[in-house]
Amino acid sequence: MMTPRLKDQYVKEIVPALMKKFGYKNQMQVPKLEKIVLNIGLGRAVNEPKIVDFAVGELAKITGQKPVVTRSKKAISNFKLRKGLPIGCMVTLRQNHMYEFFDRLCNISLPRVRDFRGVSNKAFDNSGNYTLGLKEHIIFPEVEAEKLEGAMGMNITFVTTASNQDEGMELLSLMGMPFRKKQEK
Repeated sequence: MMTPRLKDQYVKEIVPALMKKFGYKNQMQVPKLEKIVLNIGLGRAVNEPKIVDFAVGELAKITGQKPVVTRSKKAISNFKLRKGLPIGCMVTLRQNHMYEFFDRLCNISLPRVRDFRGVSNKAFDNSGNYTLGLKEHIIFPEVEAEKLEGAMGMNITFVTTASNQDEGMELLSLMGMPFRKKQEK
């Protein structure tokens, strides 16, 4: 079985660079990408139940894995939402699937966004995890724009073992995440 290009790069180039920058004594201290979680929330699924099946199909095409349908936890009468109704889908990518997806996202999909200047570097939590919100899933080459039933946004969360924002940002930028450059005044 072939190892992904990005995984080789992580072991050969990124780990030594992070060890040098943060002064780690052991390779096991170096932060790594644990998993990538893709989530599509479908608020309009209450009125259009077929949209969930469409979203599951699209997410399966994009990731190569079968998504899990997420259901509502409680009833909210203002939104006509009952407990247990399907309202979205999600996929968790790990190991080689995760590296392949990250590579495709950074090198193929994100550059296809119109007027793309980089992703925001403000979406880190205190643990070094990063969440990226996409307005449309059309940027992925696996999606056929002709068969589209309306644009769906999605959240992509990159879960790392980093202990703070700086380590997480350095890890993802070394892996190829196109962060926006800080503008000088």
